[in-house]
Amino acid sequence: MTKPTITRHLAAVAMALCIAGAAKADIRFWTTEEQPDRLAKQQAMASDFEADTGIRVEVIPVSESDLGTRATAAFAAGDLPDVIYHTLQYALPWAEAGILDADAATEVIEDLGKRTFASGALEFAATPDGYASVPVDGWTQMIVYRKDLFERAGLEPPTSYANVEAAIDELHNPPGMFGFVAATKVDENFMSQVLEHVFLANGATPVDRNGFKGFDVARTTEVLDFYKKIADASPPGELYWDQSRSLYFAGDAAMIIWSPFILDELAGLRDSAPPTINSDPTSSELASKTGIVTNFSGPSNPAGAAWADIRYFGITVDADIDEAQRFVRYSMDEGYTRTLSIAPEGKFPVRRGNARDPEAFIKAWAELPVGVDRKAPLGDLYAQEMIDEIVGGLDVAQRWGINEGQLALASKIINSQAINRVVRRYIDGEIGAAAAVAAMNRELGAIE
Repeated sequence: MTKPTITRHLAAVAMALCIAGAAKADIRFWTTEEQPDRLAKQQAMASDFEADTGIRVEVIPVSESDLGTRATAAFAAGDLPDVIYHTLQYALPWAEAGILDADAATEVIEDLGKRTFASGALEFAATPDGYASVPVDGWTQMIVYRKDLFERAGLEPPTSYANVEAAIDELHNPPGMFGFVAATKVDENFMSQVLEHVFLANGATPVDRNGFKGFDVARTTEVLDFYKKIADASPPGELYWDQSRSLYFAGDAAMIIWSPFILDELAGLRDSAPPTINSDPTSSELASKTGIVTNFSGPSNPAGAAWADIRYFGITVDADIDEAQRFVRYSMDEGYTRTLSIAPEGKFPVRRGNARDPEAFIKAWAELPVGVDRKAPLGDLYAQEMIDEIVGGLDVAQRWGINEGQLALASKIINSQAINRVVRRYIDGEIGAAAAVAAMNRELGAIE
């Protein structure tokens, strides 16, 4: 055989083996939760599902960065898996492209009960006739703040621009205490994520149903002034998630913006990121002094907004529909607590409960152990009102482009980091607010 012939032969053999292996399973499940411990939990769930139903599930890890291209290629080949655990960005585009069976997903949601799901998570995947995918879990970005210092100073929680600014005026006293630690490193996605939340809080968005519309000058000026206020109350330098966490953990910051993955670390459960507020790196003291806000508002948007990342189960057009639906229902009902247990600190329950108990899954989730080097339930670490705030953010969660059907464009706008660069120029005093808005709109308007 010539070398090209041998190569084609080996490729054919490999493909045949893959097909043969896949044929042994009744349904195939792609998951982006590919870390070894998380994958093991999903495989254990698949085994239990098979024991209960006789339906064998092949759990196939797929890198999140490869998910889009792999799904597109599998769709073209007519070889999609039955179920895909996927990020928010794919729900509506995949339904429109014919990759997902929205009718199958809608039927599962209706069977489980639409009212049992967080409304925001459903709205993100809403189609004219139902839902593109079934919401599985999510998390909301948070303002993390020193509740003890706020209470001692008689300050209201940081639920609005005005409350954050009032707290800065009262608590900012560097170098011992910074009022805030704002994201200022322009090439970090962390800054993009924080800024989207801050813009959303004031109802400022760059898109409408027709595509790019540009930022409104008045609303965006309020955003810029607020961000300059929190940046001026931050240490100098290029700041991102690392400095935010380190300063807060040392007791040197009154407020930061972070993801819920900080919750176990705050309580001294992870040796690689211990609180240093006292001499005991395993202490839960800082957790006891911490409050969180998921939904906050700006002056032009009193209702405010929460920023959320939601994950979904998509049932594909190549699926064995009945078996795929049974697997998704199992994972969202009798197996739902185990689904959340894969990483409970970052998997908030988008399904609250069931017909028997409307808060069954919230209660179960709060008792799931979190942590790495030590374990404890969130319900033992944080008060019930904080648990309610964590979960409640998913009801009012927003993202640019979702309601307008422009998520793909909004994602390109965010990923360009143009907003980061212009905001940094503004907070550094290089340009004024009107020039900053014009610069953003000019640069973003060229994105297709």
